[in-house]
Amino acid sequence: MKFLGIDPGLATTGWGVVEDDKSKQNNLQMLDFGVISTQKDLSISERLLIIYKDLHTIIKDYKPDYSAVESLFFFKNSKTAINVGESRGVIMLVLEMNDLDIKEFTPLQVKDAVCGYGRASKQQVQNMVTSILGLDNVPKPDDAADALAVAICCSSSINLEKLMP
Repeated sequence: MKFLGIDPGLATTGWGVVEDDKSKQNNLQMLDFGVISTQKDLSISERLLIIYKDLHTIIKDYKPDYSAVESLFFFKNSKTAINVGESRGVIMLVLEMNDLDIKEFTPLQVKDAVCGYGRASKQQVQNMVTSILGLDNVPKPDDAADALAVAICCSSSINLEKLMP
């Protein structure tokens, strides 16, 4: 099964795709990761269109079975929260249009799934993502590493659901 994790943002949307392959010793494998970047000098609608088109291409290229989006848990700046909310809306639309099962996780849930501790630091999460996926280096930029953590969280959640009677 393939899992697409997304860390939403207007300037930078992180994405990561992992595959759960039970036939391999380290069954969770990173397929790819990256960011969708938009320029500040573009209008909001142009930036949202870039996110829409790029995410649609990623889905067509990797054909994930499940998708997961980090939810907006808290914010310090209302303008940032609105921009992230608009980005999340476009992301959710693209996922739905591609008939993907969508899971949403708070940052605390992602940290708990990846590190076993919901208050883990960003560095701890990045180190665990690197370890879980058997990578040589911490994925960069941070938004992409966060998206891989969301994908790992989704994989863990789906596997737990399958164990439940």
